[in-house]
Amino acid sequence: MRTFEAIVIGAGQAGPALAGRLSAAGQSVAIIERKHLGGTCVNTGCMPTKALVASARTAHVARRAADFGVVLPGPVGVDMARVRARAHKVTMDARHGLEAWVGGMKGCQLIRGQARFVGPHEIEVDGQRLTAPQIFINVGGRALVPDMPGVHDVATLNNTSILELETVPRHLVVVGGSYIGLEFAQMHRRLGAEVTVVEKGPRLVAREDPEVSDAIRAILEGEGITVRTNAACISFKPHADGVEVGVDCTSGEPSVVGSHVLLAVGRRPNTDDLGLEAAGIAADARGYIQVDDQLRTNVEGVWALGDCNGKGAFTHTAWNDYEIVAANLLDDDPRRVSDRIDAYALYIDPPLGRCGMTETAARAAGHNVRIGKRPMSRVGRAVEKGETQGFMKVVVDADTDAILGAAILGVEGDEAIHTILDTMAAKQPYTTLQRTMHVHPTVSELIPTVLGELA
Repeated sequence: MRTFEAIVIGAGQAGPALAGRLSAAGQSVAIIERKHLGGTCVNTGCMPTKALVASARTAHVARRAADFGVVLPGPVGVDMARVRARAHKVTMDARHGLEAWVGGMKGCQLIRGQARFVGPHEIEVDGQRLTAPQIFINVGGRALVPDMPGVHDVATLNNTSILELETVPRHLVVVGGSYIGLEFAQMHRRLGAEVTVVEKGPRLVAREDPEVSDAIRAILEGEGITVRTNAACISFKPHADGVEVGVDCTSGEPSVVGSHVLLAVGRRPNTDDLGLEAAGIAADARGYIQVDDQLRTNVEGVWALGDCNGKGAFTHTAWNDYEIVAANLLDDDPRRVSDRIDAYALYIDPPLGRCGMTETAARAAGHNVRIGKRPMSRVGRAVEKGETQGFMKVVVDADTDAILGAAILGVEGDEAIHTILDTMAAKQPYTTLQRTMHVHPTVSELIPTVLGELA
Protein backbone atom coordinates (compact mmCIF):
# COMPACT_ATOMS: atom_id res chain seq x y z
CA MET A 1 0.00 0.00 0.00
CA ARG A 2 1.36 3.42 -1.00
CA THR A 3 0.10 6.37 0.99
CA PHE A 4 -0.33 9.94 -0.25
CA GLU A 5 -2.05 12.98 1.16
CA ALA A 6 -4.04 13.46 -2.03
CA ILE A 7 -4.82 11.39 -5.12
CA VAL A 8 -6.06 12.98 -8.35
CA ILE A 9 -7.67 10.56 -10.81
CA GLY A 10 -7.44 11.98 -14.31
CA ALA A 11 -5.16 14.62 -15.81
CA GLY A 12 -7.72 16.71 -17.67
CA GLN A 13 -8.23 20.43 -17.22
CA ALA A 14 -8.84 20.44 -13.47
CA GLY A 15 -6.48 17.65 -12.34
CA PRO A 16 -2.95 18.98 -12.93
CA ALA A 17 -3.85 22.47 -11.71
CA LEU A 18 -5.25 21.08 -8.46
CA ALA A 19 -2.24 18.80 -8.05
CA GLY A 20 -0.03 21.84 -8.49
CA ARG A 21 -1.82 23.77 -5.74
CA LEU A 22 -1.80 20.81 -3.37
CA SER A 23 1.86 19.97 -3.93
CA ALA A 24 2.82 23.65 -3.58
CA ALA A 25 1.07 23.56 -0.20
CA GLY A 26 3.42 20.76 0.83
CA GLN A 27 1.16 17.79 0.29
CA SER A 28 2.26 14.51 -1.30
CA VAL A 29 0.16 14.00 -4.40
CA ALA A 30 -0.36 11.21 -6.93
CA ILE A 31 -1.91 11.89 -10.35
CA ILE A 32 -3.29 8.80 -12.07
CA GLU A 33 -3.78 8.95 -15.83
CA ARG A 34 -4.52 6.00 -18.09
CA LYS A 35 -3.87 7.74 -21.39
CA HIS A 36 -2.75 11.30 -22.29
CA LEU A 37 -2.31 14.29 -20.03
CA GLY A 38 -4.57 17.18 -20.92
CA GLY A 39 -7.88 15.35 -21.18
CA THR A 40 -10.43 16.14 -23.86
CA CYS A 41 -9.47 19.78 -24.39
CA VAL A 42 -5.84 19.21 -25.27
CA ASN A 43 -6.17 15.89 -27.07
CA THR A 44 -9.54 15.63 -28.79
CA GLY A 45 -11.44 18.82 -28.00
CA CYS A 46 -10.77 22.53 -27.96
CA MET A 47 -7.18 22.68 -29.15
CA PRO A 48 -7.16 20.34 -32.17
CA THR A 49 -10.70 21.23 -33.26
CA LYS A 50 -10.13 24.98 -33.10
CA ALA A 51 -6.90 24.49 -35.05
CA LEU A 52 -8.97 22.71 -37.70
CA VAL A 53 -11.58 25.47 -37.58
CA ALA A 54 -8.79 27.99 -38.22
CA SER A 55 -7.59 26.07 -41.27
CA ALA A 56 -11.14 25.79 -42.58
CA ARG A 57 -11.75 29.52 -42.07
CA THR A 58 -8.53 30.34 -43.91
CA ALA A 59 -9.74 28.34 -46.90
CA HIS A 60 -13.15 30.04 -46.70
CA VAL A 61 -11.67 33.55 -46.57
CA ALA A 62 -9.25 32.75 -49.38
CA ARG A 63 -12.17 31.74 -51.59
CA ARG A 64 -13.70 35.15 -50.87
CA ALA A 65 -10.50 37.02 -51.67
CA ALA A 66 -12.02 38.78 -54.67
CA ASP A 67 -14.67 40.33 -52.38
CA PHE A 68 -11.85 42.22 -50.69
CA GLY A 69 -10.09 43.17 -53.88
CA VAL A 70 -7.42 40.51 -53.47
CA VAL A 71 -6.41 38.48 -56.52
CA LEU A 72 -5.10 34.95 -56.01
CA PRO A 73 -3.05 33.12 -58.65
CA GLY A 74 -5.40 30.15 -58.85
CA PRO A 75 -8.16 28.12 -57.15
CA VAL A 76 -7.92 27.45 -53.42
CA GLY A 77 -6.92 23.90 -52.54
CA VAL A 78 -6.80 21.97 -49.27
CA ASP A 79 -4.09 19.48 -48.27
CA MET A 80 -5.95 17.61 -45.54
CA ALA A 81 -2.85 15.73 -44.38
CA ARG A 82 -1.11 19.05 -43.69
CA VAL A 83 -4.24 20.44 -42.04
CA ARG A 84 -4.33 17.43 -39.72
CA ALA A 85 -0.58 17.65 -39.07
CA ARG A 86 -0.94 21.26 -37.97
CA ALA A 87 -3.75 20.40 -35.56
CA HIS A 88 -1.77 17.44 -34.24
CA LYS A 89 1.23 19.68 -33.56
CA VAL A 90 -0.96 22.04 -31.56
CA THR A 91 -2.06 19.09 -29.42
CA MET A 92 1.41 17.62 -28.98
CA ASP A 93 2.98 20.96 -28.03
CA ALA A 94 0.32 21.47 -25.36
CA ARG A 95 0.59 17.88 -24.12
CA HIS A 96 4.38 17.99 -23.85
CA GLY A 97 4.20 21.31 -22.02
CA LEU A 98 1.77 19.82 -19.55
CA GLU A 99 3.92 16.74 -19.04
CA ALA A 100 6.93 18.96 -18.30
CA TRP A 101 4.92 21.00 -15.82
CA VAL A 102 3.57 17.98 -13.94
CA GLY A 103 6.98 16.32 -14.02
CA GLY A 104 8.48 19.36 -12.34
CA MET A 105 6.00 19.48 -9.45
CA LYS A 106 7.82 18.79 -6.20
CA GLY A 107 6.03 16.12 -4.17
CA CYS A 108 3.83 15.04 -7.07
CA GLN A 109 4.08 11.65 -8.77
CA LEU A 110 2.43 10.75 -12.09
CA ILE A 111 1.20 7.16 -12.19
CA ARG A 112 0.10 5.66 -15.51
CA GLY A 113 -2.75 3.17 -15.61
CA GLN A 114 -6.44 2.51 -15.01
CA ALA A 115 -7.63 3.57 -11.57
CA ARG A 116 -10.39 1.69 -9.77
CA PHE A 117 -11.78 2.18 -6.30
CA VAL A 118 -11.51 -0.82 -4.00
CA GLY A 119 -12.67 1.14 -0.97
CA PRO A 120 -13.76 4.68 -0.02
CA HIS A 121 -10.13 5.90 0.09
CA GLU A 122 -8.28 3.07 -1.59
CA ILE A 123 -7.37 2.94 -5.29
CA GLU A 124 -5.94 0.10 -7.34
CA VAL A 125 -3.82 0.86 -10.41
CA ASP A 126 -2.59 -2.15 -12.39
CA GLY A 127 -2.13 -4.25 -9.26
CA GLN A 128 -0.68 -1.62 -6.93
CA ARG A 129 -2.73 -0.12 -4.10
CA LEU A 130 -2.80 3.58 -3.22
CA THR A 131 -4.58 5.37 -0.42
CA ALA A 132 -5.14 9.00 0.57
CA PRO A 133 -7.52 10.93 2.84
CA GLN A 134 -8.35 13.22 -0.10
CA ILE A 135 -9.32 11.87 -3.52
CA PHE A 136 -10.31 14.01 -6.48
CA ILE A 137 -12.06 12.40 -9.45
CA ASN A 138 -11.42 14.15 -12.76
CA VAL A 139 -12.03 11.41 -15.33
CA GLY A 140 -13.88 13.39 -18.00
CA GLY A 141 -16.23 11.99 -20.60
CA ARG A 142 -16.49 10.51 -24.08
CA ALA A 143 -18.81 10.42 -27.06
CA LEU A 144 -22.16 8.73 -26.59
CA VAL A 145 -23.09 5.99 -29.05
CA PRO A 146 -26.90 5.89 -29.09
CA ASP A 147 -28.83 2.67 -29.51
CA MET A 148 -30.16 3.55 -32.97
CA PRO A 149 -31.17 0.86 -35.47
CA GLY A 150 -28.13 -0.43 -37.37
CA VAL A 151 -25.62 1.85 -35.68
CA HIS A 152 -23.34 -1.10 -34.86
CA ASP A 153 -23.55 -2.49 -38.40
CA VAL A 154 -21.70 0.41 -40.03
CA ALA A 155 -18.50 2.38 -39.53
CA THR A 156 -19.05 5.68 -37.78
CA LEU A 157 -16.84 8.49 -36.55
CA ASN A 158 -16.91 10.34 -33.25
CA ASN A 159 -15.28 13.59 -32.17
CA THR A 160 -12.00 11.71 -31.54
CA SER A 161 -11.69 9.47 -34.59
CA ILE A 162 -12.69 12.20 -37.04
CA LEU A 163 -9.51 14.06 -36.07
CA GLU A 164 -7.45 11.30 -37.67
CA LEU A 165 -8.81 11.84 -41.18
CA GLU A 166 -6.10 12.74 -43.69
CA THR A 167 -8.46 13.11 -46.63
CA VAL A 168 -11.55 15.27 -46.94
CA PRO A 169 -14.73 13.16 -46.85
CA ARG A 170 -16.69 13.06 -50.09
CA HIS A 171 -19.95 13.42 -48.18
CA LEU A 172 -20.01 13.76 -44.39
CA VAL A 173 -23.32 13.04 -42.69
CA VAL A 174 -23.41 14.56 -39.21
CA VAL A 175 -25.97 13.02 -36.88
CA GLY A 176 -26.71 15.61 -34.21
CA GLY A 177 -27.42 19.29 -34.73
CA SER A 178 -25.78 20.82 -31.69
CA TYR A 179 -22.38 22.26 -30.76
CA ILE A 180 -19.91 19.53 -31.66
CA GLY A 181 -21.78 18.39 -34.74
CA LEU A 182 -22.21 21.85 -36.23
CA GLU A 183 -18.58 22.81 -35.71
CA PHE A 184 -17.43 19.73 -37.62
CA ALA A 185 -20.13 20.22 -40.25
CA GLN A 186 -19.05 23.73 -41.20
CA MET A 187 -15.37 22.88 -40.86
CA HIS A 188 -15.55 20.00 -43.33
CA ARG A 189 -17.80 21.89 -45.71
CA ARG A 190 -15.18 24.62 -45.89
CA LEU A 191 -12.47 22.03 -46.40
CA GLY A 192 -14.35 20.76 -49.43
CA ALA A 193 -16.79 18.05 -48.32
CA GLU A 194 -20.45 17.76 -49.13
CA VAL A 195 -22.17 17.89 -45.72
CA THR A 196 -25.60 16.93 -44.42
CA VAL A 197 -26.69 17.55 -40.82
CA VAL A 198 -29.40 15.26 -39.44
CA GLU A 199 -31.18 16.42 -36.29
CA LYS A 200 -33.97 14.52 -34.54
CA GLY A 201 -35.57 17.66 -33.11
CA PRO A 202 -37.45 20.41 -34.93
CA ARG A 203 -34.51 22.83 -34.92
CA LEU A 204 -30.76 23.06 -34.43
CA VAL A 205 -29.20 23.80 -31.00
CA ALA A 206 -32.55 23.48 -29.27
CA ARG A 207 -31.37 25.03 -25.99
CA GLU A 208 -31.12 28.42 -27.73
CA ASP A 209 -33.95 30.81 -28.54
CA PRO A 210 -35.72 29.96 -31.82
CA GLU A 211 -34.37 32.97 -33.72
CA VAL A 212 -30.82 31.98 -32.77
CA SER A 213 -31.44 28.46 -34.09
CA ASP A 214 -32.94 29.87 -37.27
CA ALA A 215 -30.00 32.21 -37.85
CA ILE A 216 -27.49 29.41 -37.31
CA ARG A 217 -29.33 27.26 -39.81
CA ALA A 218 -29.32 30.09 -42.35
CA ILE A 219 -25.56 30.55 -41.92
CA LEU A 220 -24.88 26.86 -42.50
CA GLU A 221 -27.29 26.49 -45.40
CA GLY A 222 -25.79 29.62 -46.94
CA GLU A 223 -22.50 27.72 -47.20
CA GLY A 224 -24.12 24.76 -48.91
CA ILE A 225 -24.76 22.49 -45.92
CA THR A 226 -27.97 20.47 -46.10
CA VAL A 227 -29.93 20.49 -42.83
CA ARG A 228 -32.53 17.81 -42.11
CA THR A 229 -34.54 18.42 -38.94
CA ASN A 230 -37.48 16.44 -37.54
CA ALA A 231 -35.54 13.25 -38.29
CA ALA A 232 -37.83 11.08 -36.22
CA CYS A 233 -36.48 7.66 -37.17
CA ILE A 234 -32.71 7.79 -37.60
CA SER A 235 -31.22 4.46 -38.72
CA PHE A 236 -28.09 3.14 -40.43
CA LYS A 237 -27.26 0.45 -42.95
CA PRO A 238 -24.31 -0.32 -45.21
CA HIS A 239 -24.34 1.10 -48.74
CA ALA A 240 -22.05 0.63 -51.73
CA ASP A 241 -21.06 4.29 -51.43
CA GLY A 242 -20.62 4.27 -47.64
CA VAL A 243 -23.47 4.44 -45.16
CA GLU A 244 -27.16 5.04 -45.75
CA VAL A 245 -28.68 7.09 -42.95
CA GLY A 246 -32.43 6.87 -42.61
CA VAL A 247 -34.00 10.13 -41.48
CA ASP A 248 -37.75 9.75 -42.18
CA CYS A 249 -38.26 13.51 -42.04
CA THR A 250 -41.61 15.16 -42.72
CA SER A 251 -40.23 16.42 -46.04
CA GLY A 252 -37.36 15.55 -48.35
CA GLU A 253 -35.81 12.21 -49.21
CA PRO A 254 -36.29 9.53 -46.53
CA SER A 255 -32.58 8.71 -46.39
CA VAL A 256 -29.18 10.14 -47.25
CA VAL A 257 -26.01 8.29 -48.27
CA GLY A 258 -22.69 9.49 -46.95
CA SER A 259 -19.12 8.35 -47.40
CA HIS A 260 -18.58 9.10 -43.69
CA VAL A 261 -20.92 9.44 -40.71
CA LEU A 262 -20.15 11.45 -37.59
CA LEU A 263 -22.14 10.69 -34.45
CA ALA A 264 -22.47 13.87 -32.39
CA VAL A 265 -25.46 13.19 -30.18
CA GLY A 266 -24.04 13.77 -26.73
CA ARG A 267 -21.46 12.71 -24.18
CA ARG A 268 -21.24 10.25 -21.32
CA PRO A 269 -18.99 10.30 -18.24
CA ASN A 270 -15.98 7.98 -17.92
CA THR A 271 -17.22 6.49 -14.66
CA ASP A 272 -18.48 3.04 -15.63
CA ASP A 273 -15.08 1.38 -15.06
CA LEU A 274 -14.06 3.39 -12.00
CA GLY A 275 -15.46 1.07 -9.33
CA LEU A 276 -17.62 3.75 -7.72
CA GLU A 277 -19.80 1.11 -6.06
CA ALA A 278 -16.78 -0.22 -4.12
CA ALA A 279 -16.34 3.22 -2.58
CA GLY A 280 -20.04 3.85 -2.08
CA ILE A 281 -19.88 6.95 -4.29
CA ALA A 282 -23.30 7.95 -5.58
CA ALA A 283 -23.92 8.51 -9.28
CA ASP A 284 -27.09 9.17 -11.25
CA ALA A 285 -28.64 6.87 -13.85
CA ARG A 286 -26.38 8.26 -16.61
CA GLY A 287 -23.22 7.72 -14.56
CA TYR A 288 -22.59 11.31 -13.51
CA ILE A 289 -21.14 11.52 -10.01
CA GLN A 290 -23.44 13.37 -7.66
CA VAL A 291 -21.84 16.34 -5.91
CA ASP A 292 -22.91 19.23 -3.72
CA ASP A 293 -22.42 22.94 -4.35
CA GLN A 294 -18.73 22.65 -3.44
CA LEU A 295 -18.19 19.51 -5.55
CA ARG A 296 -18.06 17.07 -2.62
CA THR A 297 -19.44 13.60 -3.20
CA ASN A 298 -21.48 11.71 -0.62
CA VAL A 299 -18.25 10.07 0.62
CA GLU A 300 -16.23 12.21 3.02
CA GLY A 301 -12.94 13.32 1.50
CA VAL A 302 -13.87 12.57 -2.11
CA TRP A 303 -14.61 15.26 -4.72
CA ALA A 304 -15.57 15.09 -8.41
CA LEU A 305 -14.50 17.73 -10.91
CA GLY A 306 -15.01 18.34 -14.62
CA ASP A 307 -17.26 16.57 -17.10
CA CYS A 308 -17.87 13.55 -14.86
CA ASN A 309 -19.96 15.49 -12.33
CA GLY A 310 -22.65 16.73 -14.71
CA LYS A 311 -22.20 20.35 -13.61
CA GLY A 312 -20.75 21.46 -16.93
CA ALA A 313 -19.32 20.08 -20.15
CA PHE A 314 -16.73 22.69 -20.99
CA THR A 315 -13.06 23.30 -20.35
CA HIS A 316 -13.90 26.52 -18.54
CA THR A 317 -16.39 24.81 -16.21
CA ALA A 318 -13.78 22.17 -15.37
CA TRP A 319 -11.24 24.89 -14.64
CA ASN A 320 -13.77 26.68 -12.46
CA ASP A 321 -14.37 23.40 -10.61
CA TYR A 322 -10.65 23.34 -9.80
CA GLU A 323 -10.83 26.94 -8.57
CA ILE A 324 -13.82 26.16 -6.35
CA VAL A 325 -12.19 23.12 -4.74
CA ALA A 326 -8.83 24.84 -4.27
CA ALA A 327 -10.47 27.94 -2.79
CA ASN A 328 -12.41 25.90 -0.22
CA LEU A 329 -9.52 23.61 0.75
CA LEU A 330 -6.56 25.98 0.66
CA ASP A 331 -7.78 29.57 0.74
CA ASP A 332 -10.61 29.52 3.30
CA ASP A 333 -12.78 30.95 0.51
CA PRO A 334 -16.24 29.30 0.37
CA ARG A 335 -16.78 29.42 -3.40
CA ARG A 336 -19.69 27.46 -4.89
CA VAL A 337 -20.86 26.12 -8.23
CA SER A 338 -24.07 28.10 -7.89
CA ASP A 339 -22.04 31.33 -7.89
CA ARG A 340 -21.12 30.98 -11.56
CA ILE A 341 -23.10 32.21 -14.52
CA ASP A 342 -23.65 29.86 -17.45
CA ALA A 343 -21.41 30.90 -20.32
CA TYR A 344 -20.25 29.12 -23.46
CA ALA A 345 -19.69 29.51 -27.19
CA LEU A 346 -20.60 27.67 -30.36
CA TYR A 347 -17.60 27.80 -32.67
CA ILE A 348 -19.18 27.90 -36.03
CA ASP A 349 -18.09 30.97 -38.00
CA PRO A 350 -19.31 33.51 -37.09
CA PRO A 351 -19.39 32.23 -33.51
CA LEU A 352 -22.18 32.34 -30.98
CA GLY A 353 -21.25 33.75 -27.58
CA ARG A 354 -23.77 33.02 -24.81
CA CYS A 355 -24.18 33.88 -21.15
CA GLY A 356 -26.96 33.62 -18.63
CA MET A 357 -30.56 32.84 -19.55
CA THR A 358 -32.24 32.79 -22.92
CA GLU A 359 -35.37 34.87 -23.39
CA THR A 360 -37.39 31.65 -23.42
CA ALA A 361 -35.92 30.50 -20.11
CA ALA A 362 -36.30 33.93 -18.52
CA ARG A 363 -39.98 34.14 -19.38
CA ALA A 364 -40.54 30.57 -18.21
CA ALA A 365 -38.95 31.51 -14.87
CA GLY A 366 -41.47 34.31 -14.46
CA HIS A 367 -39.30 37.31 -15.26
CA ASN A 368 -40.83 40.44 -16.75
CA VAL A 369 -38.30 41.01 -19.50
CA ARG A 370 -37.10 43.72 -21.83
CA ILE A 371 -35.20 42.81 -24.97
CA GLY A 372 -32.49 44.66 -26.84
CA LYS A 373 -31.56 43.40 -30.28
CA ARG A 374 -29.45 44.59 -33.22
CA PRO A 375 -28.43 42.84 -36.44
CA MET A 376 -24.71 42.54 -37.10
CA SER A 377 -25.35 44.34 -40.38
CA ARG A 378 -25.61 47.50 -38.26
CA VAL A 379 -22.31 46.88 -36.47
CA GLY A 380 -19.53 48.86 -38.14
CA ARG A 381 -16.81 46.33 -37.34
CA ALA A 382 -18.83 43.54 -38.98
CA VAL A 383 -19.50 45.66 -42.08
CA GLU A 384 -15.83 46.58 -42.42
CA LYS A 385 -14.82 42.91 -42.24
CA GLY A 386 -17.52 41.85 -44.68
CA GLU A 387 -19.07 39.51 -42.09
CA THR A 388 -22.55 40.79 -41.29
CA GLN A 389 -24.41 37.56 -40.48
CA GLY A 390 -26.14 37.19 -37.14
CA PHE A 391 -27.28 39.56 -34.40
CA MET A 392 -26.77 40.52 -30.78
CA LYS A 393 -29.51 40.17 -28.20
CA VAL A 394 -29.67 41.11 -24.51
CA VAL A 395 -32.35 40.04 -22.01
CA VAL A 396 -32.98 42.39 -19.06
CA ASP A 397 -35.28 42.08 -16.05
CA ALA A 398 -37.71 44.99 -16.39
CA ASP A 399 -38.32 45.16 -12.64
CA THR A 400 -34.71 45.16 -11.38
CA ASP A 401 -32.66 46.33 -14.42
CA ALA A 402 -30.46 43.24 -13.98
CA ILE A 403 -29.09 41.63 -17.12
CA LEU A 404 -30.44 38.09 -17.26
CA GLY A 405 -28.58 36.84 -20.31
CA ALA A 406 -27.33 37.56 -23.79
CA ALA A 407 -26.51 36.00 -27.15
CA ILE A 408 -24.08 37.44 -29.67
CA LEU A 409 -24.15 35.49 -32.91
CA GLY A 410 -21.69 37.24 -35.14
CA VAL A 411 -18.10 38.17 -35.79
CA GLU A 412 -16.14 38.17 -32.50
CA GLY A 413 -19.27 37.24 -30.58
CA ASP A 414 -17.28 34.80 -28.43
CA GLU A 415 -15.13 37.69 -27.20
CA ALA A 416 -17.73 40.47 -27.02
CA ILE A 417 -20.02 38.38 -24.79
CA HIS A 418 -17.60 38.84 -21.89
CA THR A 419 -18.55 42.50 -21.59
CA ILE A 420 -22.03 41.37 -20.63
CA LEU A 421 -20.86 38.38 -18.58
CA ASP A 422 -18.57 40.56 -16.45
CA THR A 423 -21.35 43.07 -15.81
CA MET A 424 -23.62 40.25 -14.66
CA ALA A 425 -20.89 38.82 -12.42
CA ALA A 426 -20.39 42.24 -10.83
CA LYS A 427 -24.15 42.32 -10.16
CA GLN A 428 -24.44 45.70 -11.83
CA PRO A 429 -27.62 46.93 -13.56
CA TYR A 430 -27.65 47.18 -17.34
CA THR A 431 -27.33 50.98 -17.02
CA THR A 432 -23.74 50.61 -15.78
CA LEU A 433 -22.77 48.93 -19.05
CA GLN A 434 -24.95 51.25 -21.10
CA ARG A 435 -23.09 54.29 -19.75
CA THR A 436 -19.61 52.85 -20.20
CA MET A 437 -17.54 54.27 -23.05
CA HIS A 438 -16.18 51.51 -25.33
CA VAL A 439 -13.44 51.58 -27.91
CA HIS A 440 -14.28 52.19 -31.58
CA PRO A 441 -14.33 50.31 -33.92
CA THR A 442 -15.25 47.13 -32.07
CA VAL A 443 -18.19 44.77 -31.77
CA SER A 444 -18.45 45.45 -28.04
CA GLU A 445 -19.06 49.18 -28.57
CA LEU A 446 -22.55 48.41 -29.92
CA ILE A 447 -23.66 46.68 -26.72
CA PRO A 448 -24.42 49.99 -24.89
CA THR A 449 -26.43 51.03 -27.95
CA VAL A 450 -28.44 47.82 -27.81
CA LEU A 451 -29.10 48.42 -24.12
CA GLY A 452 -30.34 51.91 -24.95
CA GLU A 453 -32.96 50.39 -27.24
CA LEU A 454 -34.59 47.93 -24.82
CA ALA A 455 -38.23 47.22 -25.52
